[in-house]
Amino acid sequence: MLLSLGFIIVVGYLLGRLLSAMNLPSLIGYIIAGLIMGPSFFNLIDQSTLDISSDLRRIALMIILLRAGLNIDLQDLKKVGRPAILMSFLPATLEIIGTIILAPIFFGMSYLSAAILGAIIAATSPAVVVARMLDLMGKGYGKKKGVPQMILAGSSMDDIFVIIIFTALTALAQTGEFHWLSMLSMPTSIILGIAGGLLVGWLLSLAIEKYQLSGGYPVILTFGMALLFDGIEKAMTGPIGFSALLAVMAMGFMMLRVNPVQAKSVQVGFNHLWQVFEIILFVLVGASMSIESVKDSGLIAVVLIVLLLVFRGLGVLLSVLGTQLNKEEKAFAIFAYLPKATVQAAIGAVPLAMGLPNGQIILTISVVAILVTAPLGAVLIDQTHNRLLRDDR
Repeated sequence: MLLSLGFIIVVGYLLGRLLSAMNLPSLIGYIIAGLIMGPSFFNLIDQSTLDISSDLRRIALMIILLRAGLNIDLQDLKKVGRPAILMSFLPATLEIIGTIILAPIFFGMSYLSAAILGAIIAATSPAVVVARMLDLMGKGYGKKKGVPQMILAGSSMDDIFVIIIFTALTALAQTGEFHWLSMLSMPTSIILGIAGGLLVGWLLSLAIEKYQLSGGYPVILTFGMALLFDGIEKAMTGPIGFSALLAVMAMGFMMLRVNPVQAKSVQVGFNHLWQVFEIILFVLVGASMSIESVKDSGLIAVVLIVLLLVFRGLGVLLSVLGTQLNKEEKAFAIFAYLPKATVQAAIGAVPLAMGLPNGQIILTISVVAILVTAPLGAVLIDQTHNRLLRDDR
């Protein structure tokens, strides 16, 4: 396992630097490194590492969302409240509807299988989007109108929405019965996740200040709480849910509110942690993809994904109606909502593992969605932000 982690970090870093030198996002290099070292090619990553890859990806997601929380200012959040809430579900909903309409035509699958596919591919990748929005916030792009803040908040919440839809639909496919109680977990996950995160963030800030913790200890404590949140989410499997990802984000948000100086210090620590886990995350995303599954239906899947992005773009446009955003800023919001990676890598193979109809083609389309949208979205964000957003420094 240690040798595999060494390969992941070193090869991922080198390929990331190579792509960065070519003015391309380094994450493309990380994904390529994962593909090369994964089971599809040289198989340099041992099975024990692949077995815990979902946990490592989960830790990386928590780090990026904690960084997001530590950077969200309340005034900025008030400024983008309505469109951010709409962006947390409207683009995903329209993409799921588009999948239900188009996937049966392209692949002859049932409407239920198409809905499951839609729930998988409708999620935005927070690891791609949030990291880039944090970078733009630091540079001051779109600051006056809160464009990065709006995208950051919306994209952080849409994962919870689609995963709950996915869970309900797979249960329906397995049992033939739709359990309405499972839908109750959506509002409770959001409410309890945010409330729990705010409470822990407040208590943690007070404890750090009272006991004068310094150095790496605040980072260690905060990281430990994030892992505990994940344990709580896994324990609450009934109709009353808990979102660890929202809790982590809310915890960072409250820490910034209670003690901004202390929060900035914690933020620096997590910035360093993210540099390592970003490589691990995207290399493992690449390693999880089966190129063999793409060979037969890959081209048709690309056409489907491109058409579904139109539905998604329409959802973004509807979300920002009535705002002060100009056409360039609206275009940027559409570009920022393109990337898919982490959720698709995590749950794309679940229908196949469950033995559900069309499981193999669902996995294929999930892989294609990552290969097409993660690099495309990252390139568009990186290459257009300085032209589409105002520099408000």
